[in-house]
Amino acid sequence: MTTEPQATEVEKLEATDSVDEQPSATSTAVEQSEILSSDSRNWATFAHLSAFVMFLGIPSLLGPLVVWLAKKDDPYVEAQAKEALNFNISMLIYAVAAGISVLLLIGLIALPAVFITWFVLVIVAAIRSADGEQYRYPFTIRLVS
Repeated sequence: MTTEPQATEVEKLEATDSVDEQPSATSTAVEQSEILSSDSRNWATFAHLSAFVMFLGIPSLLGPLVVWLAKKDDPYVEAQAKEALNFNISMLIYAVAAGISVLLLIGLIALPAVFITWFVLVIVAAIRSADGEQYRYPFTIRLVS
């Protein structure tokens, strides 16, 4: 019976270190989400999802605005609420422009496209902020800084 030499713990660590020199984006997001409190992540998620108050007849700007004003002491929540507020202001501008362009028949396509884009991106932002990521919306005019 022959016995093969077992690799020491140091050799095992060196082997894994040489393979994985740079951290992946997933591991960085996981480390960042561990640093953020669950309360911060929940409030940031709520800042994005609060835009859905539009379905109750309340302007979508008010939800993120209220979260931003209420949680200015938390830098992560403040940044995500401002991002959500800027995005909703931008989408309002785009929706008004698309609504006016209905007269030219272009708005018949543009208006639903703006609404679907708004709906999908709000959900994406909520999921990303729940994971602790610093999400930045595309197509956003950054008026509030």
